[in-house]
Amino acid sequence: MSVIFDWLIVPLSYPFMQRALVVSILVGAVCAVLSCYLVLKGWSLMGDAVSHAVLPGIVVAYVIGLPLAVGAFVAGLSCALLTGYLKESSRVKEDTVMGVVFSGMFGFGLVIFTKVETDQHLLHILFGNMLGVTVQDLIETAVIAGGTLAVVLLKRRDLLLYCFDPNHARAIGLPVSLLHYGLLILLALTIVASLKAVGIILVIAMLVAPGAIAYLLTDRFERMLVIATVVAVGASAFGTLLSFHIDAATGACIVLVQACVFVLAFLFAPKRGLVAAARATRRAAAS
Repeated sequence: MSVIFDWLIVPLSYPFMQRALVVSILVGAVCAVLSCYLVLKGWSLMGDAVSHAVLPGIVVAYVIGLPLAVGAFVAGLSCALLTGYLKESSRVKEDTVMGVVFSGMFGFGLVIFTKVETDQHLLHILFGNMLGVTVQDLIETAVIAGGTLAVVLLKRRDLLLYCFDPNHARAIGLPVSLLHYGLLILLALTIVASLKAVGIILVIAMLVAPGAIAYLLTDRFERMLVIATVVAVGASAFGTLLSFHIDAATGACIVLVQACVFVLAFLFAPKRGLVAAARATRRAAAS
């Protein structure tokens, strides 16, 4: 018992671990709630596109002296809007357009990053630096994540109807265009909030895994939000503590824990799990 107690308490005796734990829980919660809508809407690749597209915005913001979060938000939102414009103006499908836009912007960001003298470490931008989060970073993440969570929860029913059936949402008078671009803005803000913690590459896993796990475990959306949040917060806390004890990257540990939970849900989910499906098949064959 004392070993478990020490495993939990010893890391939290360090201020940097306390900040890392708080920011990981904040990021986990906001990513979990938004991931439910992205999974339902089929926008997982959109999250990937926006997360990669923020790199040139970060570099440009550094060059002209703006906060990095501002550059990341503008670049991410520009990627989403450009994707929508190209989809509407050409015969190319949305997933293809997203692949071209986000890879192009990411490549552009890498090129200008190598040409600019900067003390910003590329690996921290790509993979995050949760253990290096400062108090100012923590406050910034809390403000962005808290505001995003508040908006999502306030408009959760309208967003749900838009994601599930946009034609019905339009028929009953909901502002579908506003909901569409509002969801894109929330996605960009969530990525900005997660950037310093888990980085550009790992944030997509945080935006997909919790919603996918919850989708396997329940048919009710309200319950899906709760399950995704519990899974994401639990994985964030456990992954942060685990990274301290095994001396590994914190963001990567969190993502790995979420991936393990997804595998368990895929195998043992009561209705949609692989084991349950095999049992149902055997029962059907026996009858």
